Amino acid sequence: MRPYQQWLLSIFIGLLVSKLFFALVLLAGDIYRLIAGLFNGINKNKKDGSYIPARRRFVSEAAVLLAAVPFTSFLYAMVKGKYDYRVHRHTLYFEDLPEAFDGFTITQLSDIHSGSFDTADAVQRGIDLANAQKSDLFVFTGDLVNNVASEIEPYMHRFSQLKAPYGQYSILGNHDYGDYVQWESEEAKAANLEKLKKHHKALGFRLMLDENTPIEKDGQKIVLIGVQNWGRGFIQIGNLDEALAGVKHDDFKLLLSHDPTHWEEKVRYHPSHIHLTLSGHTHGAQFGVETDKFRWSPVKYRYLDWAGLAQENNRFLYVNRGFGFLAFSGRLGIWPEITVIELKRKVA
Repeated sequence: MRPYQQWLLSIFIGLLVSKLFFALVLLAGDIYRLIAGLFNGINKNKKDGSYIPARRRFVSEAAVLLAAVPFTSFLYAMVKGKYDYRVHRHTLYFEDLPEAFDGFTITQLSDIHSGSFDTADAVQRGIDLANAQKSDLFVFTGDLVNNVASEIEPYMHRFSQLKAPYGQYSILGNHDYGDYVQWESEEAKAANLEKLKKHHKALGFRLMLDENTPIEKDGQKIVLIGVQNWGRGFIQIGNLDEALAGVKHDDFKLLLSHDPTHWEEKVRYHPSHIHLTLSGHTHGAQFGVETDKFRWSPVKYRYLDWAGLAQENNRFLYVNRGFGFLAFSGRLGIWPEITVIELKRKVA
């Protein structure tokens, strides 16, 4: 879908939801009128030639007022919300973190979906905010484009500004393989993927394809691992065992894996202890409610871990809510995210 098509879809959804709210209020009023009419009929309380009372004006006014809430909200989501970048900071403690990495920071972006952008200046604000975190390491966890490699080209000079002292690393997401568009041949599809890989390099990202690399500091190291996409219900070509080749059991491990279901099904019980996995993919459905005490999004019915931090078996998963947007050209309640993770050594 092109940006204007996403706008049309989003307007349709906004109007549909608004009409639904409007209709529900009228339905509630009409149910009351029907019950009142039955009561009047039973008791022979005929008024103005009809047992059923007329619809009261305040019910219609209440319907309009209630419908205005989702209409205004969806309008904000499409105009402002999708570029309302938020920084989420988390400090994670590990007993076996090498001392040199105590206080080491990582900025994560995910799900850029460059084919959906319609305001370059707004995108630049998000890039500037990510750079302003001045983290030690930058990672990107997949879905640079929606379908084709050319979508990122108008933004190459912008995202190439993302820099960190210990480098910039990336992986592929399910949308990066070109599976959701019809190609004239398998060769054309393969060429598109190769082109996208070259774009990662031109951006200054080291694209990790089922491999690992040490991040060294003051004579100590942590191991960064990157896998291709593996997701329940999506493309499954990532090979964690291959990516772990040469990694020692007691190395401190940081994994980049686009889909959080990979962590659920493969990582959290893997024989090799992977301390922290960074994912994305879900976007938090780009719609929901998040407060200190309550979180809800329709995506929760599809994913066990759909946004933020999870922990099990002494292993952490962080699911980024996404930098961009897809299909619905907006965000409401689940705002675009820049993640900053600080690693700390736990004192016994």
